[in-house]
Amino acid sequence: MTLLIDFLCRFGWGLSLALALTPASVVPAGFFRVNLLVVLGLATFAALLEKSALPGSAWVLPAGAAVAAWVGSVAWLAERRAAGIALCLVCAALLAVATAVLPPVAAVAVTTRLLSGLVVGLTVHAMLLGHWYLTAPGMRVDALRRMIDIALVAWGLQLAVAIATLALDTNGIARAAGPTVPALMALRWLAGLAGLPILLWLSRKTLDIPNTQSATGILYVACLAAIVGELSGQLLHAAN
Repeated sequence: MTLLIDFLCRFGWGLSLALALTPASVVPAGFFRVNLLVVLGLATFAALLEKSALPGSAWVLPAGAAVAAWVGSVAWLAERRAAGIALCLVCAALLAVATAVLPPVAAVAVTTRLLSGLVVGLTVHAMLLGHWYLTAPGMRVDALRRMIDIALVAWGLQLAVAIATLALDTNGIARAAGPTVPALMALRWLAGLAGLPILLWLSRKTLDIPNTQSATGILYVACLAAIVGELSGQLLHAAN
């Protein structure tokens, strides 16, 4: 249950920050409103699970993010852009703290979780933004290029942390027993850390044509790679 709560908080934090980084002058308000409702669903589910499964009052953080997401969706419905972006940041902050306070609370673990949420959130956000071009074909392609570039930066930071963690904990895999560990390690590295940047780069190059539909199709596969990679990383951490 803790793994699911962790993933929901990570995903919500990354998606909320991605929305805050999206240029509101280029992207229609409807995109923000719809995707804040996605954040609302993630945060509400996390709060309900955390309240029922874990002791303490940490569930208040995702619950507060759910309220902020709902108010933010109303702000975007009224096209209050400044208030909408501010509420996206509030959601991101609350869900980032909710992610950080989940055990174990250690610097490396918290950094890994936050970067993981960024990679998943930014990748899914880029796919959803690409899909939005079907309803707003006149929207500038620069917005999607920017989000893919930011996702690649987040992936680069995550790769650096993953390599450093592996170098510092060379006995971690050896201590983890069971035949599933090699499979999880393969999924983690092949899908999340090796396959994802290739897919993001391909979608980025496809936008140079420009062809937003093909780029969005590649981003669908990138979302799958990101989610599989991060879930595999969570399971590996639990196995250690």
